[in-house]
Amino acid sequence: MTDVVLRAFSACAASQGDCNNLTFGFGGNTSTSAAVAGFGFYETLAGGSGAGPYWDGTSGVHTHMTNTRITDAEVFERRYPVILREFSLREGSGGEGQHRGGDGVVRDIEFRIPVQVSILSERRVFHPYGLEGGEDASCGLNLWVRKIPKPSAASDASVDDQKNGKKEEEFEERLVNLGGKNTASMRPGERIIINTPGGGGWGKVGSESKTSRKQDPKHAWRGGSIASRQSMQEASA
Repeated sequence: MTDVVLRAFSACAASQGDCNNLTFGFGGNTSTSAAVAGFGFYETLAGGSGAGPYWDGTSGVHTHMTNTRITDAEVFERRYPVILREFSLREGSGGEGQHRGGDGVVRDIEFRIPVQVSILSERRVFHPYGLEGGEDASCGLNLWVRKIPKPSAASDASVDDQKNGKKEEEFEERLVNLGGKNTASMRPGERIIINTPGGGGWGKVGSESKTSRKQDPKHAWRGGSIASRQSMQEASA
């Protein structure tokens, strides 16, 4: 809804839509079983913000929805049965333009125990749009890296089991597109790779900027939002 309002006033290009919500865990209880002690984890993931008439979009930020911060990688791996294989900016995912949209992020998580994983996200089909001739940003993509037993390895293992005991099973990896909203039971060694959307660009590439004034990136932090708006109005007058 925020993007709808901003587009109606041509205020800025689209961002990643709603936030990217990831949850995983195990345990709990159902009507037919006793409670099982477990845990649950929840996080919201950043994306790219849309560019506007006076600014480039920002990479790897939450937009329009929250003031939360993500858990530090070291704390994440220490407190949960996971390996964080990658957490980086998704280079090139922002839309090009006179002002470029911000890039999304890549988050690659490997699970060390069986868990139930759910993803709730937007902009996986429709691109975050650009405005005033700016290009659209890249869609997001959620991938499940599955571990599938090799058929030949499974048959060899059954013969070996009879002779020498259990043999370690061999697997091959397969990529499954989870779409924007899904849930899956993942086994140890399987992964989820979340590529969040970038932000749309503003204005045609190579067109003249509406303001030639160069600002210190920390100007708005030092002067406050009102001072920042007033100085921009004076520069564009």
